[in-house]
Order: sequence, then C-alpha cells, then structure tokens
Amino acid sequence: MQYTLQLTLAPEIALDDDNLRQHITKKLRLRKKEQPVIRKLRQSIDARSKQVKVNVQAEVFVNEIPPSLIPQLDYPDVSNRPQAIIIGCGPAGMFAALRMIELGVKPVLFERGKDVRARRRDLAAINKEHIVNAESNYCFGEGGAGTYSDGKLYTRSNKRGDIRRVLEIFVGHGANEQILVDTHPHIGTNKLPLVVSEMRESILKAGGEIHFDTKVTDLIIEQNSIKGIVTDSDQEHRGIGVILATGHSARDIYEMLHAKSILIESKSFAMGVRIEHPQRIIDKIQYHCETDRGPYLPAASYSLVTQTRYKGVQRGVFSFCMCPGGFIVPATTASGEVVVNGMSPSRRDSPFANSGIVVSIEEEDLLPYREFGPLAGLHFQKELEQTACMAAGATQTAPAQLATDFIKGKVSSELRETSYQPGLHAVDLRDVLPPNIAFPLKDALSDFGQKMKGYISPQAQLIGVESRTSSPVRIPRERDSCEHPEIKGLFPCGEGAGYAGGIMSAAMDGERCAEQLVKLYANSQQ
Repeated sequence: MQYTLQLTLAPEIALDDDNLRQHITKKLRLRKKEQPVIRKLRQSIDARSKQVKVNVQAEVFVNEIPPSLIPQLDYPDVSNRPQAIIIGCGPAGMFAALRMIELGVKPVLFERGKDVRARRRDLAAINKEHIVNAESNYCFGEGGAGTYSDGKLYTRSNKRGDIRRVLEIFVGHGANEQILVDTHPHIGTNKLPLVVSEMRESILKAGGEIHFDTKVTDLIIEQNSIKGIVTDSDQEHRGIGVILATGHSARDIYEMLHAKSILIESKSFAMGVRIEHPQRIIDKIQYHCETDRGPYLPAASYSLVTQTRYKGVQRGVFSFCMCPGGFIVPATTASGEVVVNGMSPSRRDSPFANSGIVVSIEEEDLLPYREFGPLAGLHFQKELEQTACMAAGATQTAPAQLATDFIKGKVSSELRETSYQPGLHAVDLRDVLPPNIAFPLKDALSDFGQKMKGYISPQAQLIGVESRTSSPVRIPRERDSCEHPEIKGLFPCGEGAGYAGGIMSAAMDGERCAEQLVKLYANSQQ
C-alpha cells in the first residue's frame, strides 16, 4: 500500500529519520509489524515565525518495495559518429556532451584547465603560497567554477529546460538523492568533484573525447561558417559545429572574438564585496534562537535585496551566492588581481557564513571605458580587481573592513577571524571601490541591518572584491536556434555567453544548445 502525505512538523521530527518514522507510523495507525518505507518528495524549512516548522511531502510504502530513484544511465557508443566541438568542460559543456551522445553525435571537449584531481594542487598553491595558475584555478578546470566553489543547484529558470532531468543525471553520477527533495538542493564542494569525474567517465566510455590542459586560441571560419578550432599547440580540430561554453572568466575568448570582428555585446552585471559573519549570528537571526540552532536545523541562509540611489540613478543591491557554513576562496584567474567567491561543503559545517553583496553596474558607469567597445565592462571589472590586489599588498591577501567601520568611513583597527585562507589586510574599502559601488553599498547595508536585526555589527566584515557574479559580455545568438546570428555552426552557451547564472541553468542551456546543433547539422552528416 502506498500513501502520499503533506506534513508540517517540528524540526526534531521532520529532520530525524527515526522520529519521522514513529510519527508517520502513529498517524497512519500502522501495526508494529508494518514497517513503513518513507521517501521524502519535497522538504522546506519555514522560519517566518518564532516556532520553526518543516514542510514535508512524503511517499510512504507499506508492505511493498519502492522503485529506485536513481536513473539507469545507458549512453550509446558514438565513437564512430559525426563529431562536434565543445569548448569548456563546465556544467554547460559536460551536459551538452552527454546530450549529444544521447542524440548520436560524438562530443570532443577542450578544457584549458586540469581534471578535478589535478586542480587541487593549483588551489592549494593559490591559498597557501599566493601563486596563481592562469589556466587552472577556482574558475578554470574540469567541472568549471562550480566544482570547487559550491555546488548549489537552485534555479528559477524553469522555462530553460527540465530541472528534474538535470538533477537525476547528477544522482545517476553519484550525487545524493536528497537533491531531488530539497527546495534548495546542494551537492557541496567536497562531493561535486566525484560527481564530475563520473560524468567524465560516461563521456569517455561512450566514445567522446576530453582534452585537458588544452587552450583554444582561434576559430576556423570559412564563409561565415565555423568549421573547427585551433589549440595552443597549433593543432586544428574540425567538427559539424562548435559549442562555446567557456564560463564567465575566459577574457581571452572575448578578446579573440572581438579581434576577429565576431559580434559580441556588453551586458549588465554586478560587483561588490563578500560579507562574512559567524554562522551562529545568522542562525540566531533566521531561526529566532538565543543560543545555537540545535542538532536538527541546517545552517541558516538568507536572501536580501534593496534599491538605492546614487547621483539620481536607481541601483539594485542584492545578496549573491549566499554560503551558509561556508568559506571564502580566492577566485582570480591572473596574478596581480584579487577576486573572492564563496563555497560550502556538503554538511555546511564551517563556523562562518558568507555572501556576496553586490551593486548593479549601469551603462553610465562604463563611459570611462567606452574606447573598449563591448569589452568596456570587462576592463572595468579587471581594473577593480587590480586595485584590490594593490591595496592589500599585491598578493592574494584580500582588502577587508568591518561592516560597521565601512559605514562610518574608517579603517578597522583589527579584523575578525576569517575563512579566507590567504589572509586579510585592513583598508578603507571606499579607497578600493569606486563611488558608484561604495555609496550604494553603504546605504544597502544600513537597510539590510534594519531588515535583519543584528546583521550589521562589529562581528560582520566585508572582504573584497566580489566581481565575477556574471559575465560583463554577451555573445548574441538566435532565440530559437541558439546559433550566433553571423557565424553559422557557432553556439554560444552558458554563463560565459550570458545565458545562464549557475550550475543548473548552465547545464540546461548546454543541453539546449546540443539539441539545436544536432538538429541543424547532424542529419547532413549521416
């Protein structure tokens, strides 16, 4: 017998398997010999009132075995099929490759960075020795920027593709089934590399190719149609089409496209800082608890947004990539620049919480950089990162300031403990951030302190700079075909092209681009 239940429960019942089983057994009046198998379908925490509740939708199976949720992935052999090129091995590139295989096309991926295991040495070098490998870092390498930065799988992009399908592919490659249940699913930076490596094996076993440590330096274009790519070893590789899925930090790709007079556009983006708190402070605010959150509730998160004005222009300021129980990491891709980002392990058990607090960049902000055309935002972004680096001592040490001191406009006499391994250097962030970011940020922080009592305190510190929220450049494409309007066979894809904002939306965009490439070009090669 099978039941579907909608329950609103206290955390100690909903989030403890034994207590939940006892509660459901009693609710359904089951006999002792009837041991239910409980499978959660959805789970969300409601902390709007002082008594925190958990909403649970669950299937209950009595005297029957539930079907497995883990999909059986069976990819065909495409080793002798027509091949297409994919530039970038992040979520957009990897999901594009898997979808191509399903549709009978051989994917050949080119990734400038290293595989997930080899990347770890480069991450250790930047954290401990301040040495930046421009080709292998938190942004570049197998799995893309998300692999070693967080693994959040939440998206509002329902119209871009099948969210459930993407989650099931992750589960089929080793992710915990819990991601199929949680309202805000999360794999964790400690677990995602294993999932990514399993996805790589699926691609290789099906006959696809992946070339690591291989940088694409040019595109082969004949009569406004792309025929292939050239790598840094001067080798040519040709295919029926090219998916460009390089991520939001591949500046050399934007510069190469611009130099070849391939149409690209400036797009909106945002920059600011990371704010870091002791996690217990966020727990206290969100869960209304006086001490700790207890053994059942997860590390609390938050989402903040406000509108400010600077010189008569309205600007949005918002939290970005909030990481409960997480760490701040150095996310630069070049020496002489400082960039910070956030990550969380699967258990979210760090004593720190952090989030980007970023300000929208408006068109007038880019006027001083108009000589760079569509690359204006990229140069603004780069200049801010270089300023941050110089302000903190020209290493990967990050400029920082207590939030209360930033609002008052004074350098902090001492900084708090931090999760940021390369270390912090006390500065006045108003000397680092341009006025069009600093003043809206100041006003927004005051507003956030009103919305979340205790959010702005001497325990909160700002760490700069959070500048890689999204790409400052868009590579245009046709709405239906996903093909570049001028270059046939070129499919701009994912975050780097301006069509995604995280792992899930990038994965769905990768699948969509693969489907369009196969639809338009594979049949002619049969």
